[in-house]
Amino acid sequence: MTKQGIIRSNENTFGVVYRVIDISIILVTLLVCIIAFEAPPHSGYLTAGLLSAMGYLLVAESLEIYRSWRAATALRMVTITSSAWIIVSVALLVLAFFAKVSGDYSRLVMGSWMVGAMALLSTWRLIFRLFLREIRLRGYNTRRVAIVGVNEAAVEMRKQIDRSPELGYQFWGFFDDRCDERIMSEYDDVELMGTINQLIELTQSGRFEVIFIALPLKAQARIAEILEKCGDTTASVHLIPDFFTFNLLHARLSEVGNMQTLSVYDSPIFGINDVLKRMFDIIFSLAVLAAISLPMLAIAAAVKFTSKGPVIFKQVRYGLDGRRIEVWKFRSMTAMDNGDKVVQAKKGDARITPVGEFIRRTSLDELPQFINVLQGSMSVVGPRPHAVAHNEEYRKLIPYYMLRHKVKPGITGWAQINGYRGETDTLDKMEGRIEYDLDYIRNWSLWMDVKIVFLTFFKGFTGSHVH
Repeated sequence: MTKQGIIRSNENTFGVVYRVIDISIILVTLLVCIIAFEAPPHSGYLTAGLLSAMGYLLVAESLEIYRSWRAATALRMVTITSSAWIIVSVALLVLAFFAKVSGDYSRLVMGSWMVGAMALLSTWRLIFRLFLREIRLRGYNTRRVAIVGVNEAAVEMRKQIDRSPELGYQFWGFFDDRCDERIMSEYDDVELMGTINQLIELTQSGRFEVIFIALPLKAQARIAEILEKCGDTTASVHLIPDFFTFNLLHARLSEVGNMQTLSVYDSPIFGINDVLKRMFDIIFSLAVLAAISLPMLAIAAAVKFTSKGPVIFKQVRYGLDGRRIEVWKFRSMTAMDNGDKVVQAKKGDARITPVGEFIRRTSLDELPQFINVLQGSMSVVGPRPHAVAHNEEYRKLIPYYMLRHKVKPGITGWAQINGYRGETDTLDKMEGRIEYDLDYIRNWSLWMDVKIVFLTFFKGFTGSHVH
């Protein structure tokens, strides 16, 4: 019986070593700070160290810190690594505060430990990254690469190899039995080095160590034939399927029994990611509601005494996985459309009350949605929920529209801080919003949520385009 191959995730080769070094840095730095500042030792420090080390590993897994960073920038690596430790440090401080044990610890020790560990977690990664880069730039630990196929994916792979010498790949040429005249005419520096058979002969003689096959998925027969030929070589072979023809949404490998599958439309928020995002939602929402309770009472009174109708308007919208939810808002209009036909508010809309105009322009009408977040039907960050009538209209006009419901809707989102907030009176505007919504889902991370919340305070709440 022929055994099925196993596809493994792209985790850093040194992933286990990275984890051990990180835990060691966290614990040793704490010990050094205790000794340096002559703090009275007690078991609480050990507990804090172990909790932080385990917490860091969990957050690091969520932010994919232990994946390969070969093709990423050093700044991004340091930013995400530091963010993971900051999240753990803040969580530890909050835990100590509510447990009423913060007085048992030296502030000098804890502060120095948190700053020192953050610096060391990033510094050792930068040093190791520079070491790998230097040895590869000097020609060590490099591999000669050939690409099968001449198409957009092949050209893009060549560009990525050229831009990233630290990867240790040296591109030598394209090989194929066919010639794409459009690609050849569009790119002056693209030319065939030979046929597939010539590639196999060169590889057998030791010319190439790595082969990338950049052929469309529909060419299954050709791919199978090339793979069989490559099986007579010792080269490492990689497939570059034309996934750019699909709107992949956080694709990942999974298994059903002994069968492996590749998810095409999936959510990034599952497992520990779901727990971390929910914790962020609860902590942030409680903090905001505590800070804005009095302003909310004032807004409620203004809405109640300046126009007829309820203070809170509950509109039915689509939530996670397309399930219907009730989204809370301060009522800002005299009409409350909530059925099969919903007319979007426009500038100068006569239905908007005087108080409503102000709270809509400043987004104060959306403050009750923090209660939705605590209920669990919404998140602080995510695609903005649309009225059911608008969903039914645009799902027929915009491809992949409903994929925005693979995560919980949010009070603010990636689209909103990029200018797509308020009225979407044209199809182009709605398409732009959906593009950013799907981009958010593809690239979600806890750090991205924090960044969106931060940017919302500067450009997401107000604007002349908000109605």
